[in-house]
Amino acid sequence: MATVGPFDLPLDGIEAVIFDCDGTLVNSMPAHFEAWCEALTYYGAASVFQEDVFYAMGGRPTKDIVVDLNSDYGLKLDPDAVAMKKREAFMQHLDRIELIDEVVAHARALRGKLPLAIATGGTRMVIEKTLQAVGVSDLFDEVVTAEDVANGKPAPDIFLHAAKLLGVAPEKCLVLEDAPAGILAAQLAGMTVVTVPSPLNLANS
Repeated sequence: MATVGPFDLPLDGIEAVIFDCDGTLVNSMPAHFEAWCEALTYYGAASVFQEDVFYAMGGRPTKDIVVDLNSDYGLKLDPDAVAMKKREAFMQHLDRIELIDEVVAHARALRGKLPLAIATGGTRMVIEKTLQAVGVSDLFDEVVTAEDVANGKPAPDIFLHAAKLLGVAPEKCLVLEDAPAGILAAQLAGMTVVTVPSPLNLANS
């Protein structure tokens, strides 16, 4: 398991908890970055996506990131094709994913006490495979993906939809997030946010 430092959750007045997945619940970001590199290399755009830029864009839908790469580097990549190739590459790296133990411990402690959801910028197939790979699918009442809303993070849509499914007002939801786009999305949704330090940041600190 990957580790982050211990942190407490401000649960006073909270009626539901929503977790981001990649980088928050599971340490999957290195596997995602490698998949990005493979997909971009396949389409002749090797080395355009630097690792620090990748982490800064964490939490956003793949297609949205490809659109930005096209704009920033004058490319003409097909967002759908790159997303499919990236997804295929990631599926080959599922064995590299680790649970982030401190976050999972909170989820397990809250299971049955408060409704829990995942709100992720990933696609449903990838997230379901990820949760199955690390054995935590049964911890969550709802899983909301980028495919379930019109606008991905940093728009608040995904968190608002999760709150609606859980039947809890947004202002009574607590969000655990690691990425700037997700943190902003949760704040725009009017939710309380706990920033989860990523294993990468701790390793480089």
